[in-house]
Amino acid sequence: MKKLNQNNTPIADALRDLNRKRVVPFDVPGHKKGKGNPDLVDFLGQKTLSVDVNSMKPLDFLGNPISVIKDAEELAAEAFGASHAFFMVGGTTSSVQAMILSSCKKGDKILLPRNVHKSVITALILCGGIPCYIDPQVHGDLGISLGMKMEDIKAAIEANPDAVAILLNNPTYYGICSNLKAVIDLAHQHGMLVLVDEAHGTHFYFGDDLPMSAMAAGADMASVSMHKSGGSLTQSSILLVGKRVDPAYIRQIINLTQTTSASYLLLSSLDISRRHLALNGKDVFKRVIDLASYAREEVNSTIDGLYAFGKELINGDSIFDFDTTKLSINTLPAGLAGIEVYDILRDEYDIQIEFGDIGNILAYVSVGDNIKDIERLCAALADALRRNRKSPTGMLSYEYIHPTVAVSPQEAFWGDKVLVDIKDSEGKVAGESVMCYPPGVPVLAPGELITKEALNYIFYAKERGCNLSGTQDPDVEKIMVLKEPAK
Repeated sequence: MKKLNQNNTPIADALRDLNRKRVVPFDVPGHKKGKGNPDLVDFLGQKTLSVDVNSMKPLDFLGNPISVIKDAEELAAEAFGASHAFFMVGGTTSSVQAMILSSCKKGDKILLPRNVHKSVITALILCGGIPCYIDPQVHGDLGISLGMKMEDIKAAIEANPDAVAILLNNPTYYGICSNLKAVIDLAHQHGMLVLVDEAHGTHFYFGDDLPMSAMAAGADMASVSMHKSGGSLTQSSILLVGKRVDPAYIRQIINLTQTTSASYLLLSSLDISRRHLALNGKDVFKRVIDLASYAREEVNSTIDGLYAFGKELINGDSIFDFDTTKLSINTLPAGLAGIEVYDILRDEYDIQIEFGDIGNILAYVSVGDNIKDIERLCAALADALRRNRKSPTGMLSYEYIHPTVAVSPQEAFWGDKVLVDIKDSEGKVAGESVMCYPPGVPVLAPGELITKEALNYIFYAKERGCNLSGTQDPDVEKIMVLKEPAK
């Protein structure tokens, strides 16, 4: 096995070398390093456009890498402690879909929590897999879904011994972590693959005093959003795989949907960000933890009506660990939905946080932040509550809807459907999804029975200003449902 040097950046070095040679481009992209579009140069800069190039021999090909991309992926695999790493340019959505498409075929069962990202549901629509949902625990005061209880996982495995895989969210958007190692060991004992949506856990691989990463716990595949906490460009991601899966087959599955015109801006950003984390990750994430901890303490000690939760929630099971880089704040005691606080911060204080839902907000803290930014956020929150506090009476206090699966997502999505007013849809079977985005967890997924509880949540979310999507109707006033059989 060849010795790797984490200081190297093979893709970025190849791009620099290409520019030094002043190669004359008679290939795509048509802007020809910006010469064909001066407005684009003015907006993005010459240096950016000079490396927005097409695949060629010196730069390798993402679909079947044999040189610099292959070298960069090997460096990433070593840095993350994986057997193989795949650079993904379709976001972690494409990574999650590749995990499921390579694990499940039509009719195969997969165990998963219902609070999965929409990319999981769309992958099941494509492959025909059957979801066997494990209801996550819900925190009574915060209203958020928690991790997976071992007791519930054992029961699901016993009820579905023929399931081919189990998927976990770790961490959740809010920073909640499951007992990954125990879940993985149990699933492997029953011959199941373990897939981890680790979109919000890139830093677990590089920081100290953070929850265990999926690869360290022995997962078979994990999807990490390098562009979130890892610092690469938006839409760049890495799919990590362990020893129990065939990387050649995974590559084949990835190539079913991944572009043949991969962006070298995204690829080089993955390459450079991996080097930065491999060499400096411990210091980088110590600073992030310190900033988030300071903000959590400020919120809890100075702002009545907000609760920035953290490690005090740990119970050893459904909250096995907590990601202390997450600044997750419950807003319900102040009589405000999270989305209302989100809108107030953006519209009145010029502060853009990650998301707000029914009862919580998430302010994403990263190495790009500083103490002045944190203090400005805390001051804005204090002033916003002073001016907008309401009575919490009548607030909806949960974000998880128990699903009743009538048919598979694939059968529902491709089945015969009719369009009905959403207010008249109770008791029918959804033919499409309804979700608040972010975080992108469906309230309804194709194939699920439309219940009064789900409709009440949708109406409440619309009233509070949540961004609902997933339906053909952009206003989510109508929904496609399965056509009922003739009587």
